[in-house]
This record gives sequence, structure tokens and C-alpha cells, in this order.
Amino acid sequence: MTVFLRRGCCAALAYAVATTGAFADVTANDVWADWQAYLGGMGYNVSGEQSVSGDVTTISNMTMAMAIPETEGTFDMVIPEMTLTENGDGTVNIGLPASFPMTISGEAEGETFSADLVYSHDALEMVVSGTPKNMTYDYSANSVNLAMDSMEFDGETVSSDMLALNVNMNEIAGSSQMEVGEKRDIAQQFTAGSLSYDVAFNEPDSEDTGRISGKLDDLNFEGDTIIPPGLDVSNIQDIYKAGFAASGIFTYASGSTEMAGTSEGEAFSLSSSSEGGTFTGSIDAQRLVYDLAQNSTKLAVTTADLPFPIEVAMANAGLKFEFPVQASEEIQPFGFGMNLTDFTMSDVLWSMFDPAGSLPRDPATIALDATGTAKVLVDFMDPEAVEELELSDAAPGELHSLKISKLLVSLVGAQLTGDGDFSFDNSNTEEFDGLPTPSGVANLKLVGANALLDKLIGMGFVSENDALGARMMMGLMAVPGEEPDTLNSKIEFTEDGQILANGQRIK
Repeated sequence: MTVFLRRGCCAALAYAVATTGAFADVTANDVWADWQAYLGGMGYNVSGEQSVSGDVTTISNMTMAMAIPETEGTFDMVIPEMTLTENGDGTVNIGLPASFPMTISGEAEGETFSADLVYSHDALEMVVSGTPKNMTYDYSANSVNLAMDSMEFDGETVSSDMLALNVNMNEIAGSSQMEVGEKRDIAQQFTAGSLSYDVAFNEPDSEDTGRISGKLDDLNFEGDTIIPPGLDVSNIQDIYKAGFAASGIFTYASGSTEMAGTSEGEAFSLSSSSEGGTFTGSIDAQRLVYDLAQNSTKLAVTTADLPFPIEVAMANAGLKFEFPVQASEEIQPFGFGMNLTDFTMSDVLWSMFDPAGSLPRDPATIALDATGTAKVLVDFMDPEAVEELELSDAAPGELHSLKISKLLVSLVGAQLTGDGDFSFDNSNTEEFDGLPTPSGVANLKLVGANALLDKLIGMGFVSENDALGARMMMGLMAVPGEEPDTLNSKIEFTEDGQILANGQRIK
């Protein structure tokens, strides 16, 4: 449903944003023409019956229709009536009904489907100002709501107790500036006091049921979008080659999720909460950037197989990456990072494998930060090229360098830290069984490994012989550090394929 929400509500309603300007000079016809141009440029077929009475232009039965790319489905939204009122100062108010239907219909694999959604609002106000080539939109509302009204599959109605959907947003305010030149540049700002959702299903042919509900508080979004003219949404590759680009940052102050249901006759439940988070992303014809962070996350899961909940928590969790997506002969930079900070489990969960409390239960942390360069050999914006890659043994690219600026693994009393810097010779794949030959150095430090092995032996998880083999391997690869139970290792890869550990050749 999120695809339809984004293309329907965001394209049709979040588009209607406006700020009063001292030199504003737009008419109702300007707004309606730009509305048609913008939505038409996004791939919608827009139609409506236009009538004028004084300063009010009314668009009746405004219909937006779009064929959903790579499917036989369609998206249709009908607004029974929209009014454009000229205020006499060069600004235009946009008025929408308190509620109106949205219809999704189509056919897939010989089966027809249709879903009717109802969009409603409380005190939605929108005004547009500026000039025909540079319009600014402001909007605000006490609330907006999207709810499932009905659904049909092959002519059979799906009742509300079989599938229900409700999404609600409160205390909304936003603005968007649209500047039209060779391309349409859109700068957006948006805030909301809260976003809540509730989805439930009940399969009639089985005992499977489920319900998921959640809430996000204090939402904020800022973003920029560039839309080229004549956008063909059915061809993703051409969209980006034509200049489409988008970037934005989304934040929220707190969030929670509740899930419960039955699967194969067994009950389950899940609850989670966090104290806010951030999502930053951007995409264009060359690169994809993604950065996700969440604070003070707690998770509890209950299943029929366990008589107690599985509870975990973490102070911070994050994932980020930056990858080139366009095939090129040029060597391009990339980056990757992740962190799981102060991860903890409940004592009940610990007692399943450590009832005597032999292992330290300090919070665990895993972190990695790496950058590098690579040559991309596949255009990831081309669906056919990606499909061919999945069916072949070809490599998607060549790795040319890798720098690990941070490596940290800290858990059950032991800690591994390190860094490394490598380059790769893609012309020499014989030394490492088809992989490019690396050259460079990795520096590693391991603290508490012997104490951990002793504890694992006492718990029966590791045998004396296995522990002896592990200690021999550590002795071969590392040298004792200045602190007790500390091992240092310098692993060097040479250009001729040798591997040295602290100066001693091991390959």
C-alpha cells in the first residue's frame, strides 16, 4: 500500500502546498494548469470538468489514473470536487472535500482485484502563491486519514474483518516550492505531531490472523527533488538518465510497534519501541546513499515455543552505505558502515545457555566503518541487466581498494579492534582462487580471548583440544601485547601474493 500512498496522496495532496508572498501573482488557471502539468509529468492521466463562477474555479470529478509499472494493475483516484479560489492578492486557496475515494484496480495473473480507500481530513487548508514558473504551496491540517473501505478479488468481496487498514496523521504543516525551468525543482518541508497505523487480517481458509499497529511522534522531513520533463515512470533507467534525483532527511522523536496473531495455530506477539531516529537518503543516476539510525531500541517477542518473552535492547543501531549504481569504466568511491551499540539481553534469555552466570553480561557492541573504490560493471538501474546478473556467474564489479577505518567487536568479556588499508590487483586472480590479489596491511588487537576460552571450557561449550588448537592459531597469527591477555597482530598482504603475520610468512 505504501507505493499507492506515496504516488497518490503525496503526489495529489502533499503537492498542494503554498506560502503567501508579497509579490505573489498566480491565478486559478495557473494553479490548475500546473497541477495537470506536474501530475501528468509524473505519469498520471489527469482529467476533470472545469467551471468558473466569479473568483471560484471548480474542478468536478477530477480523476488521476496511472498504470502501475511492470504490472497489469492501475491506480485511480477521484476527487469529486476541488475549488480554486482567487483571493484578490495574487494567491489562490485550494479547497477539497472533507473526504473522497481512492480506487486501486487491475488484473494480475488472470485474477482481477479492486480496493477502495477513503481519504479524509479535518481543517485542511492550502494556499498557493508566487508566479506561474515558481509557485510556493503551504498546507496545514488538524488531521488526515486513510482507511480501507472495501476490497474485491475476482468479484468476491473481502469483508472488513478479513482485512482492515487505517492510517492517521495529526497536527500537520508543510510547504513546498516548485520552480519550473528545463526541469522541475521541488524543495519540501513537512512536520507532523504523530503518525499512527493499524493493519489487521484474518485468512478465511486458515487459522492465520494478525494485527500490527504503531505510532511515530514528532515527525519532520526536508527534501529536494528534481523531475525532468516527459517523465516515463514505466522505465526506471530512463528516469534517472533524464536527470531525476531525490534527497531528504526524515526524523522522529519516538516510535512504538505492536504485533500479535496466530500462525499455523500458534500464537505470537511482538512489541518494540525507540526514542527517535533519523533516515537520510539520496538517489540519482550515479549513486545511492542510505543512512539509518535509531536510539534506545527495545524489542520483546513471545512465541508458543517459549514460556517467556525474548527481550533485547540496544542504545544505538545504525546502517549506512553509499554505492555507485551506474556501469562505468571509471573507478568510483563507495562506503559502508554499521553499528550495534550496547546490546543487552534479559537475564531469562542469558540463563538458557549460561545458567551459572559464567560469562560477563556487559553490553555488547559491534561497529564497522569502511570506504573504498570499485569499478561497476552492471547498470543497477536497468532491470534487464540485473535479471541477467542473477542468472549468470558474472561479477557485478571490480574491487580496487578497501580501507577499514574502524572495526570493533566487544562481547562476553572479549574485545577485537582493528583497522586496515588494501588495494586489489584485478589482473591477477590466480593467487587467491579467482579473487583479485590484495596488497596492504591490517592491524588487529584482541583482548580477553584466553579468559573467554577458559570460561567456555568450564561451561562445556569448547573442549580442551579445540581450545588448544585455537590458542595455537592465535600464537601463530599474533604476539602478546603489553597488557595481560592481549594479542596484537599485523597481517600484511604483499603484491606477489605472500601473507605475513607479524613479519613471519604464513603464505
